[in-house]
Amino acid sequence: MDSLWGFWWDVASTVDPGIYLTLGWVVYVLGLGLWIVLQKREPAATLSWLVSLAALPYVGFVIYYVFGPQRIRRQRVRRGRNRAALPAPPVGHSPSSDSLELARVARATTGLPASSATRVELLVDGATKYDALLAAVAEAREHVHLEYYIFRPDHTGAALRDALAERARAGVKVRLLLDAVGSGRVSKRFLRPLIEAGGEVAWFHPMRLHWFWKRPWVNLRTHRKIVVIDDRIAFTGGINITDEQDERFDGEAYHDLHLRLEGEVVSALQLVFVEDWAYATHTPPLPYPHAVLTPGPVAAHVLVSGPDSPWEPIHRVHVGAIHAARRRVWLATPYFVPGEAAMMALTSAALGGLDVRLIVPKVCDSRLVTYATRSYFDDLLQAGVKIHEYGPRLMHSKALLCDDDLAIIGSANFDHRSFRLNFEVSVLFRDHAVAAALAQLLERDLQHAPRVRDDRDRPLLRCRLPEALARLVSPLL
Repeated sequence: MDSLWGFWWDVASTVDPGIYLTLGWVVYVLGLGLWIVLQKREPAATLSWLVSLAALPYVGFVIYYVFGPQRIRRQRVRRGRNRAALPAPPVGHSPSSDSLELARVARATTGLPASSATRVELLVDGATKYDALLAAVAEAREHVHLEYYIFRPDHTGAALRDALAERARAGVKVRLLLDAVGSGRVSKRFLRPLIEAGGEVAWFHPMRLHWFWKRPWVNLRTHRKIVVIDDRIAFTGGINITDEQDERFDGEAYHDLHLRLEGEVVSALQLVFVEDWAYATHTPPLPYPHAVLTPGPVAAHVLVSGPDSPWEPIHRVHVGAIHAARRRVWLATPYFVPGEAAMMALTSAALGGLDVRLIVPKVCDSRLVTYATRSYFDDLLQAGVKIHEYGPRLMHSKALLCDDDLAIIGSANFDHRSFRLNFEVSVLFRDHAVAAALAQLLERDLQHAPRVRDDRDRPLLRCRLPEALARLVSPLL
């Protein structure tokens, strides 16, 4: 036996080490490739992952394990049980015949029926939103429920924390749900005044890198911004809790859009928070609802999406709304990395003679996303889409306006991450007044957003090549 082992050892020692490295690389590529292919993602995204990770032997496995797409089936089942345990939301308005199909898609993919609002207020930029939020919190008598992606321990965060602590001391039930990555700067010391006052704090998808047998949820974040106060008032949209979005503290604060809502749509947003709270805390769902609200004049539909749903509801409703438009499609988004369906919808609308306008930041906070966004410009311009780049501040608004009666406003960007990876929330309105108010805001933004020209200067090394390279990895963004 020893002689046999010695023989094979002598044979192995005479083989070029490069052969072992090559064989190891082949096994790595085949194994990881099979794992990625079985995810059944879009071919472009699958190929992008395969090419990228094949160029990073072994390290690529760690990258994909941590950051790669995940189908959280077990978590999806748990969230589904949480929703099933809750009473049905209010029925609200029946959609009109011309919007019936879109309403059916929204309900079938989100599990939430159409609703309504008695009051809808569009809040532009951080200062307006924070003043309205603090005023509403000060009037809370029963509960304040908050869910945020970014909550920073700065002036803005401290002001809201102190307002919540004051309400908690007065007997109001305060529950704060924070994303573990987006709000990672928040410490126990910062939250202590709220907790000591009786407030509750929970974390969405905390890091579990020490659990080697479970894939971490680094990419699966709650990007939602929800506040529900006494089942009467709700806030949602794109503005987080940070000085970076308050123009009173930062001259380069993001230009953004938020919503203040009243009416039965508040109960729909309450349902979303209750489900997220139960999921994050692993506790039974909170009692829902507390108040019975009468339908209002504004038709509304809360849209939720995330990796716990295979239907990409917000993406699907955006594409459906664009296809259903008959006169205009105006889209504002800070991150524009569309898939094939969204690109087809936008270019088809423009080719069909509709007024299609896209408003994006002149420079995004990610250079890679900026290049990826601009890589789509040529096809859009050729189809007749009017592209505008907003500046000098970064435009962070997320809104879609179709014709004169449909508006979608929320937390979801127009990119793969928001449509597939993040937990997002938006509100679809079927109302002429809301659409007119959004149109007025977008027209004001267009005054600070020069139109992109077909004959713009595009040097090879500074523009065309970086854009082409960014386009290759755009399915991964």
